[in-house]
Amino acid sequence: MTIFEKYSVGEVRPSQLLHTFGVGAVIDLPHLSVMIMGLDDWDTRRAQEIGEDRLLTAVQRELGQQVERLLGPPRDTTPPTANPFAQPPQVGVPVATFPRWLLCPYCRLLAPLDSGLVQLKTDLARPERTRYIHSNCARPGAPPAVLPARFLVACEHGHLDDFPWRFFVHRGAQACNGPLRLKELGASGEAAEIDVECAGCGARRRMSDAFGEEAQQNLPACRGRRPHLRDFAETGCAQPLKTILLGASNSWFGITLTALSVPVAVDRLGQLVEAHWHVLDKLVNQQNVELLMQLGNLPQLIDYGAGDVWAAIERKRSGAGPASEPRALKAPEWQVLTAPQAAPSLPHFQVVEVPPPSAYAGVIERVVLVERLREVSALLGFTRIASPGDFEEALELPEQTRAPLARKAPTWVPATEVHGEGLFLQFREDAIMEWLRARPALAERDRAFAQAHRQWRRRRRLDPTVPYPGLRYVLLHSLSHALIRQLALECGYTLASIRERIYALPPTAEDGPMAGLLLYTAAPDSEGTLGGLVSLGSPGELGRHLDAALSAMRLCTSDPLCAEHTPLLDAQVVQGAACHACLHAPETSCERGNKFLDRTLLVPTLDTGALAFFPGIA
Repeated sequence: MTIFEKYSVGEVRPSQLLHTFGVGAVIDLPHLSVMIMGLDDWDTRRAQEIGEDRLLTAVQRELGQQVERLLGPPRDTTPPTANPFAQPPQVGVPVATFPRWLLCPYCRLLAPLDSGLVQLKTDLARPERTRYIHSNCARPGAPPAVLPARFLVACEHGHLDDFPWRFFVHRGAQACNGPLRLKELGASGEAAEIDVECAGCGARRRMSDAFGEEAQQNLPACRGRRPHLRDFAETGCAQPLKTILLGASNSWFGITLTALSVPVAVDRLGQLVEAHWHVLDKLVNQQNVELLMQLGNLPQLIDYGAGDVWAAIERKRSGAGPASEPRALKAPEWQVLTAPQAAPSLPHFQVVEVPPPSAYAGVIERVVLVERLREVSALLGFTRIASPGDFEEALELPEQTRAPLARKAPTWVPATEVHGEGLFLQFREDAIMEWLRARPALAERDRAFAQAHRQWRRRRRLDPTVPYPGLRYVLLHSLSHALIRQLALECGYTLASIRERIYALPPTAEDGPMAGLLLYTAAPDSEGTLGGLVSLGSPGELGRHLDAALSAMRLCTSDPLCAEHTPLLDAQVVQGAACHACLHAPETSCERGNKFLDRTLLVPTLDTGALAFFPGIA
């Protein structure tokens, strides 16, 4: 990570640049607060291209066909030198200081970065010590390091700006440019005990006036500022500003697309072509293939002739061969996971089928241990204030709320790949259909979910005619959450490290029927391949954990309130009997933001037993 394209100021993991500190996010460093700049400022010469053709196609559908590549963050690949005083190459992600208003902790002076009152101090040996100092502070001794101002303003259209200190303290636009000071009147740090004061005219105001219902009368109009792009919105912004704190969780929400790398082609050569498609797609003739093979750039294809490789490339381009791609991201994954015997063994994908637990053989058709998997994610944009988790799908966000990654249409997007392991369960289609037919009360539950779904979408100004996923999805989603909570007790991974992928489509759907779930973990380090999740997939272990998970769903510490909750009871959520004490999972685990959950579909509860898919097993 670099600042002003000159100084190195810290390090973050590649996965954090997508999910935590992506483009437009503010990072709180030991002595600095910086913002990740837009893609226009990135130097991609040392960025490695990440190949995942299915994900790239999905990104192109969202951002346009001009997107050509998925790139990881730039990395320094130069070997270390024996000279300890050698200047390391400045390779990284560009950042800029934000907020631009800084506070001296000693004299409480509040000044902008361009005021000339602060000075940047760097330490080449210890980049984490990079800081700004108040050069003319009255404090005796060394000048103190200044701190970023802790208050910002943002709006729901993705704009972020410095807090309007002068406008706020003077109660409107004034010509006074006197020095400002931020004084804390108590030890709590609450806004009600913080005053901003102008030393020029004596105006002062309590920071609590910037929060609450009356805040809109005390703040100016949104300027449409996009600091990560160094510009302002062309059409302005009519959204009201909201005061937020530096480091607040609602200041940045990444919008990502994720795909699992699975071999779609049935032959070995086709699978290798898929794995290296980000390189092979750029070749124009067979001679290019021969040249790359002679240079040793395609060692995995050395056992095949250049003519055969070129023919496989042309088949994939035409879409006529077995390497053609289904439209849905999950469809190829389902096809491979439900036919593990035909799945190849690749460095990033290995599966083994084991018998299902005997007690669940009537409902579970197949258990597959995914010993190795690769997950690729791409960043499409981000939001502020409004979380993508407030919507059923992140891509359903209104276009005006999605902040862009670059000033122009991007030709590449940031991506990351992680490796891990997983556990896949395929349910018997006849058992699912029999459950839907044999439970008359399910029809009423289905109507309640559908009505709650429509109301929920209307409140968010979304198309209410979009159907909800159906009771099949609610059943599998609820079981997935119950299993995640149970497996986390023994698998060695934290609850937030286990993710879900639900495959639920009726027989009438284009790629249906699907009825299965994949629980997996993927991490950029060795944690994602410890084997703890796969080890719990043996028939005896899995049966024990299924028993425990379903048994825990019978009672909740919030009962009877939780058990009696119906989809229409609360207008803010779309769920049945589910709460934080029984079914809710961390946002990193759930693919639907803890919506479409109902444990009454799993086992009998205090409220009813007429809906349970597992009436007598738990």
